[in-house]
Amino acid sequence: MKLNFPRNVWALGWTSFFTDISSEIIYPLLPVFLTKTLGASMAFVGVVEGIAESTASLLKVVSGWWSDRVAKRKPLAVAGYTLSALTRPMIALAAAGWHVLAARFVDRIGKGIRTSPRDALLADSVAPDQRGAAFGLQRSMDHAGAIVGPLIAFALLTWVTTDYRLIFWIAAVPMVFAVAALAFGAKEVAPPWRKLPACDGSQGKLEACPTFVLTPRFKRYLALLVLFTLGNSSDAFLILRAKDLGIADAMLPLLWVALHIVKMSSSLPAGALSDRIGRKTLIVGGWLVYAAVYVGFGAASAAWHIWALFIAYGFFFGMTEAAEKAMVADFYPSEQRGRAFGLYNGAIGFAALPASLLMGFLWDHFGVTVAFGTGAGLAGVAAILLALLI
Repeated sequence: MKLNFPRNVWALGWTSFFTDISSEIIYPLLPVFLTKTLGASMAFVGVVEGIAESTASLLKVVSGWWSDRVAKRKPLAVAGYTLSALTRPMIALAAAGWHVLAARFVDRIGKGIRTSPRDALLADSVAPDQRGAAFGLQRSMDHAGAIVGPLIAFALLTWVTTDYRLIFWIAAVPMVFAVAALAFGAKEVAPPWRKLPACDGSQGKLEACPTFVLTPRFKRYLALLVLFTLGNSSDAFLILRAKDLGIADAMLPLLWVALHIVKMSSSLPAGALSDRIGRKTLIVGGWLVYAAVYVGFGAASAAWHIWALFIAYGFFFGMTEAAEKAMVADFYPSEQRGRAFGLYNGAIGFAALPASLLMGFLWDHFGVTVAFGTGAGLAGVAAILLALLI
């Protein structure tokens, strides 16, 4: 496969790579840090993850809309990544569960600001028949960073220190490179609608910009994404499930590595495949894989089951992440794409809070089988409806 992508695609890919190195040094350890070190409950983990993601949701909608209005994507993306970089020291200094909640809150504000403009910039930078592959490359590099990050965490835990706080401080370093890659590597794509009156916001009127219409097909797509996401709770619960079945703390980063190796290796080929055979087939298949994997997590009874399930779980991401985003870009022209990505990212984010709260509640009150089975059922219904209605 030829990787003949514009400079922006690579710059955004490297930004994702370094960001995920930083994030994934922290993320596999954070649920254990919350529950064991800071004494937080399982339900509180759901609150932290759910509120963190839902906080970003509104900002994803607003930042996508604003990037269309001012016809600029890059400044918002740089601002969002910079804000997220500042939260790494906040987590390292946390002395209570609510301190982590505050740090995650700020981090998700940064993600909310950057995500929709970044996705729109990436879509604007390539031809339509390369969108799936371009998003696949970005996701692949993101997951490559998610391989390096846990390996660093594993090495630190095994040979350097068991102090989670020191590890969280080290995780701040890759974010410097992430922000630099975007700030100095990416270029703004001058969109054709920028020449229209008031589209730079100078006259304070949105009405003069190209009108955004929420089409029936896009409404159905968003509704089904929300339905699926209600069953797609935070991956923190998968880590806690792994702990339940005997996976040692030092092995959690390696488990995360196995997951992201599959994500990395499958994202680009699957994204390119969606350019050829269409997005829906891959998304439906991926959601069904997710449903099967969640049934497996509920029924698992040994540590090796967790390893197998994490590997299978990686294929779900490879099949769906690039295809879902490329499908959003297919729905709308460039001048409306920031708003489309804002609604897409916002819809998923808004459903994240009830999804994680539901998972935590069901786990606490009815056990893991019911909790994971509910997620599987919602995903399966969403997949069937997507096949029939889109």
